[in-house]
Amino acid sequence: MARRTSTSSAPSTPAASRPTPPVGVLERGISVLECFSEERLRLSLRELAEYTGLDKATLLRLLGVLVKARMLQRSESGQYSPGPALLHMGMLYRDSFDLGTRLQPVLHAVMQRTGETTAFYVRSGEDRVCLYREITHKEVRHHVEPGTRRHLASGGASAHILLHYTGSSTPHLKQIEEKGFVLTRAERVPEMASIALPVFEGDGSFLGALVVIGLASRHPEEAQLAGVAYAREQLALHGFLTQPPAGWTAQAHDG
Repeated sequence: MARRTSTSSAPSTPAASRPTPPVGVLERGISVLECFSEERLRLSLRELAEYTGLDKATLLRLLGVLVKARMLQRSESGQYSPGPALLHMGMLYRDSFDLGTRLQPVLHAVMQRTGETTAFYVRSGEDRVCLYREITHKEVRHHVEPGTRRHLASGGASAHILLHYTGSSTPHLKQIEEKGFVLTRAERVPEMASIALPVFEGDGSFLGALVVIGLASRHPEEAQLAGVAYAREQLALHGFLTQPPAGWTAQAHDG
């Protein structure tokens, strides 16, 4: 579904339950940046203090540095939001993978064949991050932008693939081991169905998860299975593997 911008306020947090603020200056700056999400695009000084556990005087100094570095921007109303430097860094991160020229044609071909949105996700900490996507032209659709972060714990087919192949547990272990993909219906979003498979480099290194996401009412299980079969064909044509090589073991994710 189309992404919605939210400016929801943080609930008042009792002092006893506020997070313990980080000690190092760099860690404090990172904790401020990590307060922002799709659901929290604009935050006030009070909200940032509640989310980080930092006192307002310390926060103001940090925010001044982050605004000067263009990592944050401050509106006339006094709210803070992500700044343009973060977009620049995000694009550098995406380009460092050198995957776009190979993966984008795959995503486009799968989107054209299935008529549904396709995306490629990687794991970042306890989140999954969209690096590339092809949006279907259908009026009712799943919409995701590069850089979008979702908590792995919130579910979705790609989340389970990423969890399994980075050494974490998932309730879909049996499905992955037997079929090599994860198929979910109405798990994270009631109206949506998704199917995802792992993507490996030719040398066997795990890269991420390719997912096809469609409206459940028009994307039955048969269509999902056909879509993942076609995705496998296209990935192979571009030099990717969709199964781990013999003897491959998942490495525990440490970041």
